[in-house]
Amino acid sequence: MKKVFYLLPLALFACGEETETQEETTTEEVDSTEVIAEVEETETGGYAIGDMATDFSLMNVDDQMVSLADYEEAKGYIVIFTCNHCPFSVAYEDRIIDLDEKYKAQGFPVIAINPNDPEENADDSFELMKVRAEEKGFTFPYLFDDGQEIYPQYGATKTPHVFVLEKTAEGNQVAYIGAIDDNTNEPENVTVKYVEDAVDALLNGEQPSVTETVAIGCSIKTKS
Repeated sequence: MKKVFYLLPLALFACGEETETQEETTTEEVDSTEVIAEVEETETGGYAIGDMATDFSLMNVDDQMVSLADYEEAKGYIVIFTCNHCPFSVAYEDRIIDLDEKYKAQGFPVIAINPNDPEENADDSFELMKVRAEEKGFTFPYLFDDGQEIYPQYGATKTPHVFVLEKTAEGNQVAYIGAIDDNTNEPENVTVKYVEDAVDALLNGEQPSVTETVAIGCSIKTKS
């Protein structure tokens, strides 16, 4: 087990140790400009920077199966594990749309995956995924990890949790893992755009200067 100390910029959603009551219902803001938090990270497996990510075939909200291989002209992928109900995921929806609109044409499309078991939270059912995608006008595939086989391969633990992949001759190499940016619920006060910085570096033929950050969000819902 390792401990990671980091600064949380002002006004993150309160989530505590993520009891069901705290995590699923509160969107109260922290009343300070910044707080120091200590996160204990457990070994969850999954990919590390430099690993090759295997492909998948998952059902999209348009009832079509989608895999990374479908994007023959892609230079890489912004894979984001997210969901309907988590307030952190909801807070980032517009920014996820913006990422896709900015980078899809440059060869890095967003691929969103819902890893949650709908039996644990009915708001994350496949049918309600379709509703949410239509309501928000998602410009990217929103896939259902039916059977929860993909998120453990990646090592996702939160929603949202981002994995930026670079397409290479050897395969889809993991180049960045973590958060979208450094301010969850005040996009106008974001100072570091981790995903944009990572993709921009890859597009310039460089490696990201920051390759890992702590994903802030709700725990992935699995059967007890």
